[in-house]
Amino acid sequence: QVQLVESGGGLVQAGGSLKLSCAASGSIFRMVAMGWYRQAPGKQRELVATSNSGGGIEYGDSVKGRFTISRVNPNSVTMDLQMNSLNPEDTAVYYCTARGYRDRSSSSVFDAWGQGTQVTVSS
Repeated sequence: QVQLVESGGGLVQAGGSLKLSCAASGSIFRMVAMGWYRQAPGKQRELVATSNSGGGIEYGDSVKGRFTISRVNPNSVTMDLQMNSLNPEDTAVYYCTARGYRDRSSSSVFDAWGQGTQVTVSS
């Protein structure tokens, strides 16, 4: 079983910055991708950013140019999200996700989610 633990959330004023971190533990043979999603009250969960071990990075439209996700490689077990120029619309619970393989078997794929960390941006 793979566990994800997020850290770095908190309260920040508009225009400020925060850095979120995610640490994966458990049986991990190879990491395929890690990422962040967020969910604000009354809204659907949305993509923030993902980074895959092939070098691909994707950002949600609302965070492009402001957020930066760290690169992931097959041996990664940690991942960061640097958030700059935060605004109140960024207030949400941020969830770390990870996909990979627990062992050499192609059937050992895992998809894990963290418990989430609250980010609150005051105006």
